[in-house]
Amino acid sequence: MKKFALALHGGAGTLVKGMMTPEKEQQYRDALERALHLGYRVLEIGGSAIAAVEETVKSLEDCPLFNAGRGSVFTNQGTHEMDASIMDGNNLNAGAVSMISGIKNPISLAKDVMLKSEHVFLAGEGALKFAQDLGYELEPAEYFYDQFRYDQWQEIKNTDSFQLDHVASKKDEKFGTVGAVALDQHGNLAAATSTGGMTNKKWGRVGDSPIIGAGTYANNETCAVSCTGSGEFFIRNVTAFQVSALMEHANKNLQEATSEVVQNRLLKLGGDGGLIAIDKNGNISMEFNTEGMYRACKNSDGIEEIGIYG
Repeated sequence: MKKFALALHGGAGTLVKGMMTPEKEQQYRDALERALHLGYRVLEIGGSAIAAVEETVKSLEDCPLFNAGRGSVFTNQGTHEMDASIMDGNNLNAGAVSMISGIKNPISLAKDVMLKSEHVFLAGEGALKFAQDLGYELEPAEYFYDQFRYDQWQEIKNTDSFQLDHVASKKDEKFGTVGAVALDQHGNLAAATSTGGMTNKKWGRVGDSPIIGAGTYANNETCAVSCTGSGEFFIRNVTAFQVSALMEHANKNLQEATSEVVQNRLLKLGGDGGLIAIDKNGNISMEFNTEGMYRACKNSDGIEEIGIYG
């Protein structure tokens, strides 16, 4: 049996031990473990890497603790605009959606863009029309409402400020963008990322999460990557693809490539955050330059890890 493995993240940022109540920390650990085991089970029974990352991310989207799906932050207009992307390392197929509202699991819509359209990236009203054509039901705004997210927005809604979700301003801060990477028993890699963006965002701002090569990338020849952090820097750095490029063209191993990108190239631009990555041999890296990153991984050798702090 070939080695298989899964890793996931729930956002990187100012995660300082002692900032959260023990109860809140346990809720996060439980949510990470639940998503990990759901995705890993897909791999265990011989399922595809694509199915595993979708299942993992859906679990995180359904949990209001994370800034994706149900826990998405509020825009300047008091709405939710969600982004997601997914990529298949076997054939470099990819799907992405941006600026969508009312979709319970944006990652599933991104997968449908990949499999059921001629396109890679659909946005806004067009993406929603595509979803409705496929029979998606739109959830009411109340489904996405979260009191903490609302209060977070109220603090800055009449200003020109916006707030990256992983920047802490108070105790029990929630963090967020979610993602998963997987290697299945058939040797295929996949990556998926989903987010609600930044609080009080204007003008249809889009971060790195739905952008193939910036927030998400997978290639069977090298690795699968999902990013989280200050999106503008990840876009300018083409971060997810850069990990793969360093492995392919500079002969770096996974750990060397992720460390170079996160601890050197991103920081040079002023970008903070992290990423999870898995290579074609099942090696896993969970690299971040912030105080912490919600993360978990599990592989067929019996290794399982759940972490929050640095």
